[in-house]
Amino acid sequence: MLRWWNEIQFANPELFTLFALIPILGVAYFLKLRKQKASIRLSTTAFLPASQGEFIQWLKHLPFVLTLTALALLFMALARPQSSLSWQDVTTEGIDIVITLDISGSMRAEDLKPNRLEASKNVALEFIGSRPSDRIGLVTFSGESFTQSPLTTDHAVLKNLFKDIKFGMIEDGTAIGLGLATAVNRLRNSDAKSKVVILLTDGFNNQGSIPPLTAAEIAREFGVRVYTIGVGTKGLAPFPFQTHFGTTAYQQVEVKIDEESMKEIAKMTGGQYFRATNNRSLEAIYEEIDSLEKSKIEVTEYRKKNEEFLPFALLAALLLLMEFGLKNTLLKTIN
Repeated sequence: MLRWWNEIQFANPELFTLFALIPILGVAYFLKLRKQKASIRLSTTAFLPASQGEFIQWLKHLPFVLTLTALALLFMALARPQSSLSWQDVTTEGIDIVITLDISGSMRAEDLKPNRLEASKNVALEFIGSRPSDRIGLVTFSGESFTQSPLTTDHAVLKNLFKDIKFGMIEDGTAIGLGLATAVNRLRNSDAKSKVVILLTDGFNNQGSIPPLTAAEIAREFGVRVYTIGVGTKGLAPFPFQTHFGTTAYQQVEVKIDEESMKEIAKMTGGQYFRATNNRSLEAIYEEIDSLEKSKIEVTEYRKKNEEFLPFALLAALLLLMEFGLKNTLLKTIN
């Protein structure tokens, strides 16, 4: 009922000025009651029925209250309440995006919280949630590369796959070129208006048979734009390791990111390079990529309006009928 009421709009809201009559009628009724004073003298009241108390005194005003309520409902009916059914014809120029994520051991560093990998996953999940109309895929890499998810619009499944990413899934190392090439392979047959790879890493390419710049050339040939993100603070980062006693200790490790190659990959493919030194800067990077790669959406909206005066009119009629019945039956003797 509440949902129905929230959807109601009035075609003639100016008729709500009629509601000003209700307090005027109320004042007139009150003044009339004050003038209706009568008295009668009796030698005894023994033959009269016992008093029914204040309740019957209040009950005699019920017909007037019913009349006012019926009038209010009739005014609302005259204002032409309407409900509308709307739907949209949506056309999108889709964007296909493959997020390519480094899951090598160096991503355990905790300069981003709780560590680089988990921070990268959390921000990527927010990015996916902001792009409901795009097809998005996921590639992970370390010493090898692996397609975690092909391009899909089923973002619920994609998010679950993101949550399952952990260290040690594949051989350790940093095969940036192989990871990029795998992502491009997922996009090469795409007919989307725009094809994008978001490549995130925290190191230098040290494994794999495909150099990063060769993979960038392949991306350029297939019209794939690559946004590269270097993850890690500048200087030293705390890195956890297990001691002989089974406890976790930390050592400061120098952060080494191949920024020159990352910048060159972005430049060759028409993308941009970003450096994420903390959680907030990583979020800002994804926000900027989100603004740069917006789908164009054309929306045509259709509306169908239904007249909803009948419930108000029927309820008003019912109240007037109740008022008539009370005045001519139960309350006839006390009017």
